[in-house]
This record gives sequence, C-alpha cells and structure tokens, in this order.
Amino acid sequence: MTTNLIADVRAANPTRRVWPALATMFLGSFALVTAEFLPPGVLTLVASQLGVTEGVIGLSVSVTALTALVAALGMGSLFPRLDRRTLLVALTVGAVASNVLVAVAPNVVVLMLARLLLGLAIGGYWSMALVIVTQLVPADRVGKGMMIVNAGTTLATVAGVPLGVLLSTYAGWRVVFAVAAILTLAAAVAVRVTLPPVAPAAGVGWAAMGSALRSRGVALGLTGFVAVIGGHFTGFTYIRPALAELVGAGPESVAILLALFGAGGLVGNFVIGSLADRQLRPLLVAVPGAIGLSVLALALSEGRSALGYLAVVIWGAAFGGLLNLAQVWVTRMLPDRVEAGSGLLVACFQTAIILGSAVGGLGVDGLGVGATYVVAAVVTVAGGLLARITLGRVAAAIRTA
Repeated sequence: MTTNLIADVRAANPTRRVWPALATMFLGSFALVTAEFLPPGVLTLVASQLGVTEGVIGLSVSVTALTALVAALGMGSLFPRLDRRTLLVALTVGAVASNVLVAVAPNVVVLMLARLLLGLAIGGYWSMALVIVTQLVPADRVGKGMMIVNAGTTLATVAGVPLGVLLSTYAGWRVVFAVAAILTLAAAVAVRVTLPPVAPAAGVGWAAMGSALRSRGVALGLTGFVAVIGGHFTGFTYIRPALAELVGAGPESVAILLALFGAGGLVGNFVIGSLADRQLRPLLVAVPGAIGLSVLALALSEGRSALGYLAVVIWGAAFGGLLNLAQVWVTRMLPDRVEAGSGLLVACFQTAIILGSAVGGLGVDGLGVGATYVVAAVVTVAGGLLARITLGRVAAAIRTA
C-alpha cells in the first residue's frame, strides 16, 4: 500500500507540514545541482592544479551523469521497500561525501570517483523527489509542488554556480567544494527533520519503461531531445574557456555572465512553461532554435562582447524552458504512462549530458572552442527539427484518433 503518514499530514495540517517539506526538497535540489555543474565554472583552475587538460576535467560532468542515469532508472527497484525519507537522507549524505572527496582530491582519479558518487545521489534524489512530491500535495497541485523543487535547480544556475566561480577566484576551487559539502549536509539534516516517513510507491520497472519506449513516436522524439540537450551541454560544459577565449571575459566577468545565463533561465522557465500547453509544436522548433543560434552567435562573438552577452542571456532563457516542453510532451505522448515516460526523460537527459560533455571535451582539445560551439549549434537545431517533425505529427495523430 502507498498510504502513509503523508496522507495524515495533509489532512491534519497541510500548510504547516507540507510547505517546510517542499522547501527542504528545494534546498536539496539547489545543493545537488550546484555541485553537479560547478566543474564548468572552475574548469581551468582544476585542470591547472591537477595537471590535466580542460577536456579531461570536463568529463567529470559525464561520469556524474552516467551514474545519475543508472540511479534514476534503478534506484526504486533496488530498494523497493525502503522508506523514501531514509533513502533520500542516505543519497544526500552520499553527495556530502562526494564534495568532500573532490575538495581533497590529490589527482584526477580520486576526483572522478567522487563524481561517480555524486551521480548516484543526483539520479536517486530526482527519482525519489517525484514520488515524494506526489504524496506531499494533492493531485491537482503536483505541478506547483514540483515548481518549488525545480526552482532549486534554477537558483543553483542563477546564484549557486556563479557564486562558486567567484569564490574560487579568491579562495580556490577546493574551498568551493568544501562549502558545497556543508550546504549539502544542511539539506540532509533538513530532509530528516521536515519530511515525514514516505512509503515507497509501486515502481514502474524496466518492462514498463521498455513498453513505453516502443510506443509510436516515442523513441524518435526522445532522440530529438537527446540531440537538443546534448548540443547544449557540448557548449555549456566548456563555457568558462569559451567566455574567456571568445568574449575575452576575466574571472569576475565569467561569474557575471553565468549569473545572466541563470537569470535568463529563470525567466524562460516561467514564460515558456506558461505557453507549453497551448503552443507545444511551434515551441519545439523555436526553443532549440534559440539555443542553437545563441551558441553559434557566441562562437562568432570574438571582438563583439555585446553579442556574446546577449547570446548568453538568450541561451539561458531558451534552455530554462526546455524541460517544461519535454514534460508536456511526455503527457501528450504517454498520457496513461507518465511515470514511465518521466523515467525515460530523465535517462535521456543524463545520456545527453554524457554525450554532450564528452563530445565537447574531444572538440575543445582537438578542434578548439569556436569550432566545437559551431558543432553544438548544428546538433541542437537538428534535434529541434526532429522533435517538431516526429513529435508534432504523432501528437496530432493521437489527438485525432
């Protein structure tokens, strides 16, 4: 049975207990996403101190995504009866250990192992977050509940990563990860204190996800999203050297530009999210197109710093709304299997991070930043066109069937 103490919390005093729990989930997502995407912001510093190339350090994002992919799909099946609050605390403590190991890493091998541990925490956290929020709030408010949790991701981009970059300039990158460990520890304590016990829901399982993947148009549509997200991360993973080389940005300017990227993402999240239900098909082209054109503009912005700044803001706004489009697409394509579709979407997102950061690393080390950004732009736009052609037609066929 999935009935648990959260049902009693709702009936007894939903405001006093549910809102602190959602705020705790927000804090956890902020801490984890900040840690996940700190490497692009401190890429040059870490590579220099550990004596490896920037492309190698960029792969730390790939290894994190790899274990996040596995954890997101399999965590529920691996611990089918474990209280979800206990599991969430354990995952968050794992993220604390990861950040501590990165902070003291003597070489790149230890750093990569630590990032693998962070990936387990992130993938498991997000898969559990969906289950917990659906039990914390009534069915007609799940969207609002997830908006609060997801706001932690946006804030991590707007404030967490830029502040980390700024701190690394004055105190070093190791101090940044030590601070991230302290923040994540606070999130783990908050989870234990504010969340009631959460009984596990029935898992979708591998068979159900396979069945959803075989549904008409789903595999092609997900391929389009992998291309769009992968193209984004091909560029974003190496945004610090790109901003330094193409825009001529120093450490302080990089922090400002990353903050502008995050601010754009915050605006895009709400604007594009409000239009996604009614304008899904045109947005499936417009949003990836905006990402691709922004990345291309950044590649061509040498000597034109104003163009570079504008491109970063538009890029952030477009990417900030992309997840909303993908989620609406899941509900259109798999209306009776949204949970399975969501699991597939998480898997695609992490796969795209792996591919994007890996391709970007090879490109940065072999072709240079500018050429790599051109490739990223082309892949992103192509993915958007695939999404429009395949998903739009299939969605229309489903609605008229």
